[in-house]
Parts: sequence; C-alpha cells; structure tokens
Amino acid sequence: MAGVEDALTGLRFGVLTCSSTRTPADDLSGDALEAGVRAAAGQVVVRSLVGDDRRRIADLLQSWVASGSVDVILTTGGTGLGPDDVTPEATLDVGERDVPGVAELLRLRGLEKTAFAALSRGRAAIRGTTLIVNLPGSPAGARDGLSALLPVLPHAIAMLCGAGHPR
Repeated sequence: MAGVEDALTGLRFGVLTCSSTRTPADDLSGDALEAGVRAAAGQVVVRSLVGDDRRRIADLLQSWVASGSVDVILTTGGTGLGPDDVTPEATLDVGERDVPGVAELLRLRGLEKTAFAALSRGRAAIRGTTLIVNLPGSPAGARDGLSALLPVLPHAIAMLCGAGHPR
C-alpha cells in the first residue's frame, strides 16, 4: 500500500470477517485488512469473526457502532451470490444512510482485476459517525478494496464528524 503511510493516523477500525467456514487461524482476509490499516497508520481496535448469520452480523456491527470505539468498520466476506451471503443485508439493517459511491468504487477497482467483481453485492453505509464498508472475502479482493478505499477515508470520516468541505 505504497504512498498511504500516515493517511489514516488517528482513525480507529473494526475488522469483521463474516464466514461460516473460516476460523481465526485461517482468517487471511481479516489479516490482510488489519495489515493494510496498520501500514497506513490506522488503528485496529476490535476484530472478530462471525458466521454467516444476518442477525449475528447486524448485532455485532450495532454493538461496535454503539461503543463509540470505531470510526470505520470493514467487513470481509458474505458479499457474493451464495445463499449464505448476507453481509450486505446485515449492513443495511444497521446503517442509517447508504453510501453507494463507495460500493461502486470498490466494484470498479475490482473489475480492473477480475470480471467476478461484478458479482459483489457489497454495500457501504453510515450509522452516526461510523462508516461500514463491505469488502470481498478473498485476501486479494480485501486488499484491493482497502487500497481503493484508503484515499477517501480521511475526508469521509471528517465529513461524518461535521467538518465542512475544503475550500
């Protein structure tokens, strides 16, 4: 993630892997997101793995938002077309406002590498001053998504917290 050093200084992240088939020991996508956040000087303050259960995912997202301890929640997994892929729905259950441009950016960047990015149903939403972003479940997809997201995060969080547009 060259060129993003210190881009996220002071931002607090939660990383949530949504998968019924992974264990913490083989959560390579969560590892990739945590490493990418740290490389950009962000702080991962909470991380977890939850099965593909819409209510459990939504409850965990809501809990993290309500704690006030995270600015950004990155989810990985559960964004595809499979019957157990429910992360976007759980995100919308918790979110107060949709942020379609972020999801569009992630799909656009993903399409540069694979046509399968068009099958991602990932969403982005905000609740209060927390941004929730769904990233792909593969380590490469998670890394690529984070790389696309990094340049807009500082401005997005500043705007959520009431900062005006730069003049």
